[in-house]
Amino acid sequence: MTKQKKLRHNEYYNMQEIYDNLYSDSKEGKVFNHLMELIRKPENIQLAYRNLKTNSGSMTAGVDKLTIEDYTDIPADKYVSMVQRKLDYYQPRPVRRVEIPKPNGKLRPLGIPTMIDRLVQQSILQVLEPICEAKFHDRSNGFRPNRSAQNAIAQCDRMIQCSNLHFVVDIDIKGFFDNVNHTKLIKQMWTMGIRDKQLICIIKAMLKAPIVMPNGEIEYPKRGTPQGGILSPLLSNIVLNELDWWVSSQWENHPTHKKYKCSINKNGTMIKGHIYRALRKSNLKEMYIVRYADDLDSFVFQKDIHLLF
Repeated sequence: MTKQKKLRHNEYYNMQEIYDNLYSDSKEGKVFNHLMELIRKPENIQLAYRNLKTNSGSMTAGVDKLTIEDYTDIPADKYVSMVQRKLDYYQPRPVRRVEIPKPNGKLRPLGIPTMIDRLVQQSILQVLEPICEAKFHDRSNGFRPNRSAQNAIAQCDRMIQCSNLHFVVDIDIKGFFDNVNHTKLIKQMWTMGIRDKQLICIIKAMLKAPIVMPNGEIEYPKRGTPQGGILSPLLSNIVLNELDWWVSSQWENHPTHKKYKCSINKNGTMIKGHIYRALRKSNLKEMYIVRYADDLDSFVFQKDIHLLF
């Protein structure tokens, strides 16, 4: 969905101002204890339904064999009531596991929730996304609104062409989505200020939803976020956000003894030329992170590659 179309939908349901306020409050470090009130709003649920209709994946059925087409004849007030009741006593239906081929010949496992669970997840996503966006690193590009692999490529090109950073540490986290620690994830959400206990209980239940395997067997996950779930990309970015900011703290956001004045670009970014010049005189290794989902590159300026290790 394009940025203009998404904004138009948000404004049609009078939700854009609410999302903007969540973003601003998150930027200011505020804590959110009553998010379920916003998630349960009829306008937020109707917007979630409309967003799902435009998603090609909505034609893929879960274990109940229902798609978005089975909801087209249901009046808005009825499916809103269904989602609200589901949120009151949330118990997710099992997730259907499918496997799709990858370019390298291997199979990528996807978890397909039922349509009602996808409506619940989309309603939660719309409220959590602005809170998390305010906290995410600027060079995290995967599964975020108005960002793509092209943004990551452009950032890499800038590091090479403009900053003369020619050594790259390329990292791919093997099996990341299947090994996310649930306890760690919840703690990171709490640290971000997401402290609505009912919402946290719902997300815990989602993470532990039974998985129906292609052979019919049922697994009960103890870790991981199912690829294919609407909320999973946001949750994975929450997990990796800590890594983004830790790498940044090692050089570009490292504190200096002297305070330098920084001007602001027209796009709102900070010009930190004086800080960087001071840091380059230190023994710190100049480095920057560029990430797309669980693939990340660390650009480093060094005379010899062996100095990296």
